[in-house]
This record gives sequence, C-alpha cells and structure tokens, in this order.
Amino acid sequence: MELILFFYSFIFLFGLAIGSFLNCIIYRLGIEASFLIDRSYCPYCKHILSWQDLIPVLSFLILKGRCRYCKKKISLHYPLVEFFTGILFILVLHYASPNLLITGYGLLVTSFLIVIFVYDLKHYIIPDKIIYSAIGITFLYRLFGIQNLKSITNPTLAAFGAGAFFVFIILISKGHWMGVGDVKLAFFMGLFLNFPNILVALFLAFFIGAIIGMGLILTGKKTLKSKVPFGPFLVTGTFTAFFLGNQIVNWYLNIFQ
Repeated sequence: MELILFFYSFIFLFGLAIGSFLNCIIYRLGIEASFLIDRSYCPYCKHILSWQDLIPVLSFLILKGRCRYCKKKISLHYPLVEFFTGILFILVLHYASPNLLITGYGLLVTSFLIVIFVYDLKHYIIPDKIIYSAIGITFLYRLFGIQNLKSITNPTLAAFGAGAFFVFIILISKGHWMGVGDVKLAFFMGLFLNFPNILVALFLAFFIGAIIGMGLILTGKKTLKSKVPFGPFLVTGTFTAFFLGNQIVNWYLNIFQ
C-alpha cells in the first residue's frame, strides 16, 4: 500500500513538472518561439524567471497569481494545466498496463492532448506540429506493437472512419461547423482508441459539446453564429473513452441483453 502511494505521489509530482513544461510549449507555439532553448520569462515584462517562480502550482499560490517583478496577473490556466496534468498522469498509471512502454506511451499521448485542449481553447486552432507528432508516434506504436493483422487493421479503419465522418460534416456545412484540424484530431483519436472506443469518444464529445453550447447560448455568452472550439470536447471524449471506454461499451451492451 505504501509503495503504491509512493508511485502515485511520484507520478503526480512528475505530472506537475511536465504540466509546467506543457505551459511553456502552449505559450511559445502561440508566438512561434522555441521552447527548447530560451529560459522561461514573464510574458508581460519579459523578466527571466528564477527557480522559485517556476515551482508548479506552489509558485502561483505564493505569488498570489501575480508576477513577482511587474505584478501583472498570471493566467489561471497555468496552475490548472499543471494540476490536471498530474491528475491525468495518475489516471494513466492506474488504468494503463503495468508495462513501462505502454505507460510511457500513454503519458506522452496525454501530454499531446493537453496541449491540443488548451491551445484550441485559447486560439481556436489545433497546431499541426502537435497533432502530426501525435499521429506519427501513435502510428509507429501501432506498427511496431502489432501481433497480428487485426491489431493494425482496427485502429487504421477507426482512424479513417472518424476522419471521413468529420470530412462529411465539413462538406455538408461548407466548413461552418468543423475545421480541418478537427479532421486530423478525429483521425488521431481513431488510431489511438480503436473501435468501438472511438464511437464512445465521439458520442461524448458531441453530447458534452451540445450541453455546454446550449449553456453558453442561454447565458448570453455565445450566439448560434458564434464559433466554439470543438477540440476540447474531442479531447475530453478521448480521455473518457481511454479510461472508461470498455466499461461504457459493456454497460451499453448489457442494456439490450
């Protein structure tokens, strides 16, 4: 029990640190700057941040959500990304196979999805650098991890099926309902989740998106003509299907028995 608690604590702290790095990626993707060379700095006053400014979540709380140097407010999304990265890393460790390769792959995909979620929410676009990297790594994982023809056939068909579904939506709506980035993300989802979990993810994405969309319209924050990024809903559906997809499918099938 103590050993399990230690592993969960370690993976949570590791997730916090990765979340801090993901924040850097998200910000610098937006300004097309390198996130591998330059040191972290305040986006307002450009002051280089010291180590005590970069402790995940804790620094935000100690500084009361303001830059130590210029006193500008720090966006709440920074500690939220760090915290939920830690939580999601724990869930990956809990639900994934104890195999180190599979767990590492799950953590990497989780990182990609977090970047897509936040970036699309902020900029209304899914960055090609991230989604293509996610597709490439997932394809290689599927290719070299196959044990039989069915192992690669299922995710491939799920990927092309999901992608084709979104292309159809774009065609009938003339690009008003979905974007090309959503097609790429749906393709990745199919490759990552397989069938039938891709159906669970898509259903949940549309269901959650419809509820939140109606809520935004009813509260006057959006109108029927307003743009709402769909990537965050697809990512939410992906995480839910990844962690609970089999249980949801079994529950659904048991209803008809």
